[in-house]
Amino acid sequence: MNPEVLRWFEEEYRALRPRAPMPPFDVRFYHFTSLNTTIRLREGRIKVHLSDLLEGASESVLRAIAHILIAKLYRKPIDAARANRYRRFTSSEAVVRQSERIRQARGRKRISTARGEHYDLEEIFEALNIRFFHGLMGRPLLTWSEHNAKRLLGHYDAAHNTIMVSRVFDGKNTPRYAIEYLMYHEMLHLKHPVKAKNGRRCVHSREFQAEERLFPELERAKAYLKTL
Repeated sequence: MNPEVLRWFEEEYRALRPRAPMPPFDVRFYHFTSLNTTIRLREGRIKVHLSDLLEGASESVLRAIAHILIAKLYRKPIDAARANRYRRFTSSEAVVRQSERIRQARGRKRISTARGEHYDLEEIFEALNIRFFHGLMGRPLLTWSEHNAKRLLGHYDAAHNTIMVSRVFDGKNTPRYAIEYLMYHEMLHLKHPVKAKNGRRCVHSREFQAEERLFPELERAKAYLKTL
């Protein structure tokens, strides 16, 4: 436990709860696969787990994290300046690149198979590649999800260069245009990486949205996705 970081957490607690008794804090850095932070109150003790990616962060960033975590724990308003400070830090190019390197080194991507019972993701990718990208897009790893996920329908993981599609689409009643749109959307993430703009992560840039509108059955596909 870093005594200085512990002191910052205690001072931020006192600022948010000036008259409450000071509980014992246990603040530790862990080898997470991402920029995780957690806080829990257990048997009168506050336990904080921070990603070791934050060990080199400045005092202002760590104080912002302490403020945000404690405010959330006790349902207090979060200071906008502190939230903005942390957001600028996490969206900075250096931190984003370091996070991706850590995910590559520590994380394991569970790969199932690209060939489903009714649809082959590699065949769909290559058809869209020729149709929209002149066949020039390099094919990432393609995999169906292990389960019929309905919350995360598709995802491009830049750290592992993988497109995952929910197995819920691998059915005989799934219209091809729906799965093509989902794959096309994730291919656009591959073409237009996430960028930081004014302290915020820009996931769907103007260029991304403009190209997405080129998909002929966009509205029909979105309507189908809403039924899930």
